[in-house]
Amino acid sequence: MHEMSLVESVREIVEETARANGARRVALVRLEIGVLAQVEPEALRFAFDVVMRGSLAETARLEMVATPGTAWCMACSQAVEIAARGDPCPRCESWQLQVSGGDRMRVLDIEIE
Repeated sequence: MHEMSLVESVREIVEETARANGARRVALVRLEIGVLAQVEPEALRFAFDVVMRGSLAETARLEMVATPGTAWCMACSQAVEIAARGDPCPRCESWQLQVSGGDRMRVLDIEIE
């Protein structure tokens, strides 16, 4: 389950940011997760609860914002939205797609107290 290591990296980012801003605790962590990022939301939520124990974010809420997958179709020269890697172009049904977005996860923001 690679979600555990992802959340460990999130914990480092959150704690470093919280300490740099003199926070007593973190109330909210908001993550942006692309639909092509190969992250399982329920596994990520479970890992978040486990990894954040004993940290400034132990009682923090986790919000996940999904971003669509996008790709450039080499056949029809259009930017298109795709639901999964390996999907054909929804316009021309070509398989010649270059993923251009929705394949990342990042910390959008945190709310501290």
